[in-house]
Amino acid sequence: MEKINLFEQKTKNKKAYKLTTPLADRMRPNDLDELLGQDHLIGKGKALRSAILSGEIGSIILWGPPGSGKTSLAKIIAKYTDANFVSFSAVSSGVKKIREVIEQAKYLRDFKNKKTILFIDEIHRFNKSQQDTFLPYVEDGTIILIAATTENPSFEIISPLLSRSRVYTLKSLSKDDLKIIIKRSLKDNERGFGNLNIEIEPEVIDFITQFSDGDARVALNAIETSVQTTKPVGEEKIININMKKLIDVMQHKPLRYDKAGEEHYNLISALHKSLRGSDPDASLYWLARMLEGGEDPLYIAKRLVRFASEDVGNADPRALQVAIAAKQAVEFIGMPEADLALTQAVTYLATAPKSNSLYKAYNLVKEDVKNSMTLPVPLSIRNAPTRLMKELGYGKSYRYPHIAPEAIVDQQYLPSKLKGRKYYFPSDRGFEGEIKKRMQYWQRIKENLRKINELNKKKS
Repeated sequence: MEKINLFEQKTKNKKAYKLTTPLADRMRPNDLDELLGQDHLIGKGKALRSAILSGEIGSIILWGPPGSGKTSLAKIIAKYTDANFVSFSAVSSGVKKIREVIEQAKYLRDFKNKKTILFIDEIHRFNKSQQDTFLPYVEDGTIILIAATTENPSFEIISPLLSRSRVYTLKSLSKDDLKIIIKRSLKDNERGFGNLNIEIEPEVIDFITQFSDGDARVALNAIETSVQTTKPVGEEKIININMKKLIDVMQHKPLRYDKAGEEHYNLISALHKSLRGSDPDASLYWLARMLEGGEDPLYIAKRLVRFASEDVGNADPRALQVAIAAKQAVEFIGMPEADLALTQAVTYLATAPKSNSLYKAYNLVKEDVKNSMTLPVPLSIRNAPTRLMKELGYGKSYRYPHIAPEAIVDQQYLPSKLKGRKYYFPSDRGFEGEIKKRMQYWQRIKENLRKINELNKKKS
């Protein structure tokens, strides 16, 4: 496979570039244009960008997944204002430290006419009473609060603080964003590894971007460890980063899996067909292949929801509930913890009774709808909210089912041209077998009612 050579002209005897600061910290974007993946917030013409560039920023909460740029954005904001910028983490700082910062902020405001921006990383780790500490000082302008959190602010941040702050939601970085960040780190002479002679296989970068799951820090840590643990070879001191090296560094063997290519469709097809074939073991295998290969767990959950209706349906109505619950679990706790929720759903669906009656029913009715889009609703089942509608026959002869002994009446509900058409044919499997018996019983009642009606007509 062709390799990416980051140097067009190689220089001999290059000295290793060593800094004690981690690469992920060194490669933080210096300005708004370097910050990737958040154009919905800081793109040209966006309100947050304008506020930052003007240096007039209010208290804000940055909510987003790990490695999306929350801390980087906070530090960029600090560069565009002459305010005193104080940063600390909720993991390592307590109330005593907060009070010291507040006292300093008061002094700067009262005697230096200078604002203080207080950046708190992982603010959700502060309890409610600790968060209360900031409230009066945010309210009176002693501090401008910029808080970062990976958790939903609605649940983790006190309402008074939320109401005095603007929440901005950051997105996970795309694979293309991560590729740009990786290549910057390899080319940058000052902050990155640009003064090293590095050759890296394209599939290495592809896998790192997939494995990192939108987290720039994870991607840069993988690059840094790979470079630091690879011995330069030859007079040109070439550092070769290949898949073998990456596997050794990450202690994770990458599976051959392309989320956007043929293998993506091959594996989801294998999972779906194993479920349909009631093979829980094969279903679990294909589930694991997809998850370990980096597939979006929500995509899998969506397919399971579809399967629950398409291939199980009313044979086990609980199947859809289980699939929906798995999807909610993925959204609620994320990966890797949600892998067992997906496992539970897969094994339930694989061992549930199967029926595609709903799938066939909808396809049948869809054809009739396409071919007869304008068929009128029978007058008897139309509502008649006005006198004119009543005079036109709306609702006339409607039979109210609850007055009948079995809540079954001989009523026409389909348009006249489709009278007697059948779409849903339940199977004999699982709960659908009970539905089939129930429908057959209702049909016998309706037939008897028709016979009685015909006899009454003859008598009259």
